Formats: sequence, C-alpha cells, structure tokens
Amino acid sequence: MRAGRDSLQRRRYVRRAIGFFFVIILAAALAFQGCASKPAKPGPAGPSLGALSDPADGIRHFTLPNGLQVVVVERPVVPLVTILAAVKNGSMTETPEINGLSHLYEHMFFKGNAEIPDQSAYLKRMRELGMSFNATTSTEAVRYFFTLPKENLKAGLAFMRPALMSPLFAEEELNREIKTVLAEYDRNEASPYFHLSQAASKALFPLYPSRKNVIGEREAIAAATREKMQAIQTRYYAPNNTLLVVAGDVTEAEIRPLIEELYLAWPKAADPFDLHPVPVEPPLAENREIVVEHPFQNVLLQFGWHGPSVDRDRSATYAADVFSYVLDQRTSRFQKRLVDSGLLLSANLGYYTQRHIGPIYFTGLAAPEKAKAALEAMRAEIDEFMKPDYIDESELETAKLMLAAENLYGWQKSLSIANELGFWWCVADLDYRLRYIENLKRVTRDDIRNYAERYVAGKPYVLGVLVSPENRARLEEAVPDGAAEPVKTDEEAGR
Repeated sequence: MRAGRDSLQRRRYVRRAIGFFFVIILAAALAFQGCASKPAKPGPAGPSLGALSDPADGIRHFTLPNGLQVVVVERPVVPLVTILAAVKNGSMTETPEINGLSHLYEHMFFKGNAEIPDQSAYLKRMRELGMSFNATTSTEAVRYFFTLPKENLKAGLAFMRPALMSPLFAEEELNREIKTVLAEYDRNEASPYFHLSQAASKALFPLYPSRKNVIGEREAIAAATREKMQAIQTRYYAPNNTLLVVAGDVTEAEIRPLIEELYLAWPKAADPFDLHPVPVEPPLAENREIVVEHPFQNVLLQFGWHGPSVDRDRSATYAADVFSYVLDQRTSRFQKRLVDSGLLLSANLGYYTQRHIGPIYFTGLAAPEKAKAALEAMRAEIDEFMKPDYIDESELETAKLMLAAENLYGWQKSLSIANELGFWWCVADLDYRLRYIENLKRVTRDDIRNYAERYVAGKPYVLGVLVSPENRARLEEAVPDGAAEPVKTDEEAGR
C-alpha cells in the first residue's frame, strides 16, 4: 500500500525517452486505428497526432439503482482479470484531527471484515484465489485493486464486497496498523525532500493544509480509533461514492449479472460532499518565502502556485500538461537556459491535476555556490513564459504527440487501465480520461500563454528553499532572513 500518486497521473516528471515513445506511438496507431500516416515523399514516415485517438472499443459503463458505477474493460488477451474499487476519499476530506486516516483506512481494508475474521484469514483467501493486490491513497482518490485468474472472477468480486461494506476495525489489528503507518511516516521523514514538500504545501494552502497532506500528521494517526474509522466508512464508503472497474478477459454480458447479484443490496447513502463539502482554499494574497534548513548536499529551490481546478477551468489542465511536457524536453529553451548553462543541475515545471486546486511547482536543484544565481535565473525564466515565441509550433505539436502516445501506452495492461479510470473518475470524471487525446489536440500556443498568464506569471507564489545550515549564508541576499520564514524539522523541534 502506498500514499502517493501514479507517475502518469501526476505528470510532474515526464519521460524523456522520445525515441522509445515514437515506437509506442506507431504501435498504438496500428493497434487502435488500424492505420499509420503515409509519407509525403519517399523515406520513413513520421507518426501523426491526427492518426491517434482515444480508445473506445470494449469499454462499457453502467450504473446500479443504488448509485454504484461500474466500468467493464474488455481486453481478452490473457485469462486474467483486474478488479478495482475507487472511492472519492483522501486527504481532501480530512480536518486536522483526522489528517492521515484515509491512508490508515486503506491499510485496514486488508484486514478482518464481516465475512473474513482477521488479516491472517484475509491473506490466506487471497493466496487461494491467486491474487496480487495493492492499494493507493492520494488527495482525492483511494483505490484498491486485485488481479487474479479469470476462473476466479466471481469469487474475486465476492471477496471485494465485504471489505468495502463491512470492515471490522478490530482493536488489535488497528493498533498494529497504526504502528505500521507511523513507521512509513518515519521513512518519509528520513528524506530531506519530505521536509520541504510538507512546509511548502502548508504555506501554499495555509487555511486548509490538511486537505493536501496525504500522509497526514503523526499525532492524528497515533490518535486513531475504531470510531473514527467507522465514521469514514459510513460517510464515504457508499455505492454512490464508489466506482468498480473490472478489466481484462471479461465481457459486460457476464459481469453485469454478477455485479447485480453481489452489490445491488449495498444501501445507497447521502452524498457525502453535499453534507460535508470540501472547503475552498482562498487565493494567495502575497508572495511567501520559506527556508527549510536540513542536512542536504545541494540546494533545492521551488516556486509553488495555485493552478487550475478541473471543475472550474478544465481546458487549462490540458494546456498545463502540454506546457510542462515542452519544458521538460532537453531541447527546450527552459532546459538550455537553466540546466545546459550550468546554473541548475535539474529543472522542472509540473502541474498535478485535481478537482480542488491542482498545485503548480517550478523546481530547481542547484550546487550551493550557484544557488543565488540559479534563483535569480528561475525568477527571470518565469517572466519569459509570457513571450509569444517562448515555445514554437513544432514543440507544441511534438509535446501533444508524445502525451497522446504516453496515454495510449497506459491502455496496454488491464491493471493500468483500471487504475487510470479509477483515479480520473475521482478527480474529474470518466470522460476526462476517455477523451483526453481529443482535448489534447485542441491545445494551442495561445491556450498555453493564457494558462501561464492566469496562474503563474506575476501571480502570488510560495518560494521554498531546502538548504543545509552551512550553505544558508550563500542565499542571504537572494532570500533575506527577514523575508523568509524559517521552518524547523522535527529533529530541530525536538520530537
């Protein structure tokens, strides 16, 4: 189990293996379109964005009367099936008192329930069914997934049911799992990046920081009780707040009666987001600068902004993806000026798609002796984003082509398909994923400039700096002591 985000969905660090993806593009074009673009003159043909489109064949969607949505992905390649349950839960639903309990709940999913007495019996039944399993928690989605032989399909669907509907949260198992999650917290704390990430996120979302803190707070996790777990189950684990995906060697005709038999009796509940809406973080009023002093060889510099929300500015989320992809390429002006110049060891601009304010981060890693100049260069680069020729048409089309190919590549395995659909159903809707390439094609250079103007250039930001105490003096002029807020790590605070 993990509290995190999938690399494709996060899209913050995008693959640079362009040659590899050209192969994938051609394979995808043949597999999903049955054709490839024709060369205008003798010689090898380049792949065409126009030849690629969102796969629609073999995807079926239906909804039970109790509100449970079901997607069947028919991929009869090998006799395996993936069953995934996605729940609209995560840190977005957490107040400070329960921050981290969505992730703890994820761990408790694999313990005793009304039909299986304890974890030992749970794991024994998994082995009998030949299952591989995992789960993941993010800010706006919690997903549980099993892959097993096709012959055990009904047994697998029946196995998932009581874990969703009737977990026990036995005190002994809960106390043991609290220790496991706290140990996971400790492992995260061992990374210096964790300290900057936590401090920067709390500064970027100061009114409701718990809503973006997936791993949570140690005190809240340690204080978890069976009653708190049951409150999460009652509020969010309802059929009308859940998506069930069955992908692999299956058809809708065989799945629908099984789902109706096993899940129709699951009682519908009130919409949790009508009763407990996620509060809206207000816009940043001014720039904030924070310094996290922690043993660290280099200096990490990170600007953060409030980015678009899927519900409020969906088109900007596609522009954000394309812009980040362009900038990630070694041939971009961004990389040449910041990295090839020797100012930074690495640089990245990324956006995390979310229903409730997706953050934008501009991150640079610098050697201590170059940190001051690197920070000045990063500030100057932000101003460059608005120039009409900052990216050219060729870069734009290449980025859209590569992103389309990467998304098609995600459809090659049943497990990745199920995970993709589960994530996007939670943070947007199924159409966001099923029509991603269609909407990607519409992105123009004007769209990218509008995105940069609305969310980045000249907008209030949080600047976070991760630096060792001995290198702090090198940044004093760029980030004066009086302007920056020092952040103590847990070691310094004497935890």
